[in-house]
Amino acid sequence: MAMLDNDQHTIVSDAVGAAELSTSGEIVTVLARSSDGYTDVALVWAIAVAFTAMSIFAVFPAFFLGLWDGLFHGGWASEWTMGQVLTLMLGFGLVKFVGVLLVQLWQPLRMFLIPGPIKCARVRSAAIRHFKVGAEKRTHGRTGVLIYLSMAEHRAEIVADNAIAAKVPAEVWGLAMADMLVEIRKGCTAEGIAAGVRDVGVVLAEHFPRGAEDVNELPDRLIEL
Repeated sequence: MAMLDNDQHTIVSDAVGAAELSTSGEIVTVLARSSDGYTDVALVWAIAVAFTAMSIFAVFPAFFLGLWDGLFHGGWASEWTMGQVLTLMLGFGLVKFVGVLLVQLWQPLRMFLIPGPIKCARVRSAAIRHFKVGAEKRTHGRTGVLIYLSMAEHRAEIVADNAIAAKVPAEVWGLAMADMLVEIRKGCTAEGIAAGVRDVGVVLAEHFPRGAEDVNELPDRLIEL
């Protein structure tokens, strides 16, 4: 199911078309639900919780064995062999492992548990990956710019081709990012992307003005992933 409707797609594509009227640069916009599945992070959390649970069991075995007897043996104490104790401890750890994996199937909780630096790194990596596929070296003057927005992580990236990066410092895109996020925080995703596109267009027009024979080399449409 698409995240934006046709009218919202039109807002973005119109903004791209208007911005490119004054520059030879090409702007590509990508909207992603998420930049990664974060399965590895979910597994780390599950392993950490399971290991912690088994460690606590090992430190306080009498408590857990008494709890087991109380729940399943009517409170009567049992004679536990070492093998039975180890089996119970491993079973306890396995239940914790599976339980933590299952609760992380709920996307909001999974995203909450992912450290910020990991989110930033994965979003940046995804943006660069999509830039290489959709914009890098696909224009005559290597003047492609990708605006990438990842909704689950609440993060955005702007990636520029070599010719642009050589003239425009990365911090210049900060204004475009700020204007974009102002609208997105209000729930206006299409308007936010359009605001970022307009700011990027202004920067590109300053350094790469449109020539008389310039043609549109990349599609103006918003790409949803």
